[in-house]
Amino acid sequence: MSGTGRRPGPAGTYADEYAEALASALRGPARSRARLVAEIRDGLAETVAAYAAEGLPRELAVRRAVREFGTVAEVLPSCQRELTVAQVRHTARAVALAAPLLTVCWYLFLATGYGGQLPLATRLLAFPLAGFAAVAALLSAAALAATGPLARRLPTPHRLPRATAWAGTTAGVCLGVSALTLAASSPLSGNWPPVALAGALAAVLHTVVASSARACRDCARA
Repeated sequence: MSGTGRRPGPAGTYADEYAEALASALRGPARSRARLVAEIRDGLAETVAAYAAEGLPRELAVRRAVREFGTVAEVLPSCQRELTVAQVRHTARAVALAAPLLTVCWYLFLATGYGGQLPLATRLLAFPLAGFAAVAALLSAAALAATGPLARRLPTPHRLPRATAWAGTTAGVCLGVSALTLAASSPLSGNWPPVALAGALAAVLHTVVASSARACRDCARA
C-alpha cells in the first residue's frame, strides 16, 4: 500500500527519518519531489515491517531494508536525476509558453498608435527582446524533445539542465525588461488599458519563468 500518511511503530518512524533526510537533500519540483519521497518512504516502511514480521529484531530489519533500498547517499543521485529532468521539463514548458505571449504583449504596445510620443529606441526595443525570447523558446522546445517519451531510453545530455536554466533566465530577463517598459509607457498612450494589461501579463510571466529558471539552476548544481 502506498500513500503519504505516516505509519505508526518503529518501521514508520525510521522510514520518516529516512524520507526527511532524502527530501532535504533533493532539489526539484515540489510535487514531484513529494511524490517520489513518499513512494520511497512507504516502500521502505513496508520492507522493514515485513522483515520484522518474520521475527527479526528491529535493528536487523532496518539494516536489511536499507541494504535492499540503499542508503540516502546511495539513492540520492538517481532520485536527483529524475527530479532534474522533471524540473527541466517544467522550466522548458514555462519558457515555451511565455515567449509567444511576450510577442502578444509587444504587439499590444506597438498597435496602440504612439506616433512620435516615444523615442524610436523604445519602440525598437520590442524586436531584440522578442528575438531573444524566441531563441530561448526554441532551446526550450529542444529540451522538451530531449526529455520526452521518445527520449526516455536515452541518457539526458549532461549540459541540458544548465542550458535550460540559462534559456529560462534569458526569457525571464526579457519579460522583466518588457514589463518595466510597458508599465512606464502605458500612461503616455492614448489607449493605455491594452498596454497596461500587456505590462501586467509580462510581469506575471516574468515571475513564473524566473522562479522556474532559478529552480532549474539549483538542480543543475545539485
